[in-house]
Amino acid sequence: MSVSDKEKDEIEKSSAPLIEHLIELRRRLIWSLGGFFVAFLVCFFFAKKLFNLLVVPFKWATKWAGLDPHKVELIYTAPQEFFFTQVKLAMFGGMVIAFPLIATQIYKFIAPGLYKNERNAFLPFLIASPILFLMGASLVYFFFTPMVMWFFLAMQQAGTDEQVQISLLPKVSEYLSLIMTLIFSFGLVFQLPVVTSLMTRVGMLSSKALAEKRKWAIVIAFVVAAVLTPPDPMSQIGLAIPTILLYEVAIWSARLIERSQERERLAREKQEAGETVADKAPDEPPAPAAS
Repeated sequence: MSVSDKEKDEIEKSSAPLIEHLIELRRRLIWSLGGFFVAFLVCFFFAKKLFNLLVVPFKWATKWAGLDPHKVELIYTAPQEFFFTQVKLAMFGGMVIAFPLIATQIYKFIAPGLYKNERNAFLPFLIASPILFLMGASLVYFFFTPMVMWFFLAMQQAGTDEQVQISLLPKVSEYLSLIMTLIFSFGLVFQLPVVTSLMTRVGMLSSKALAEKRKWAIVIAFVVAAVLTPPDPMSQIGLAIPTILLYEVAIWSARLIERSQERERLAREKQEAGETVADKAPDEPPAPAAS
């Protein structure tokens, strides 16, 4: 049996009526929404503790600025502001926690329609995606948020006879929006090797094309950083540089995938050639009888 016949058998085994696909889709959606709802409730229950955890980089920044980190103060100016800030934080945390479950349900829904080699190729990216997102979020939490807040704290002005006192009192909603924007931006950018590797596997990109567009990629990296991050040069440069480095990682990954695909193609051609020779070989003549 040829390779194409095996692939056809896999597709026929995975085929199902439309109603079965809709039932399967409903099941996967229920699992995804249920997982998100449970994660949302857990995060909302611990919303204040989570928010205090997100304020830790702000405390680090105040220490860098020579201020007392124990006197960090955030405010809210509307009665319902902090409540909706907690809801927003719970939704963001619930999505992050439930993402592995949601991604798994998506994979289980589309896996029956894929070839075996496609399923084996897709699974590593399913694992790498949340890991890369957490790497980007960790970079934001431990480095870029303290650096950005230190930059803003440096704009404060001490009160004297000639100038007024200008102090930073961030609102809880605006601080959460800032750190969520940074986490989302860096987490999204860190998916670049995953996206380019998938596109390389399906033949939409090549390492040569990525290398040729390197100059344009550098320009686009700074433009995207200017759009996604707050309007300060430190966070924009801080996002653009990892993006450029990840683009180089994407080129290297694309080359590895192309080499692997070339080895698989040569092995498949060798196997098909061996099967063709075996089919065309004449039957061996019977051995002569002993005299």
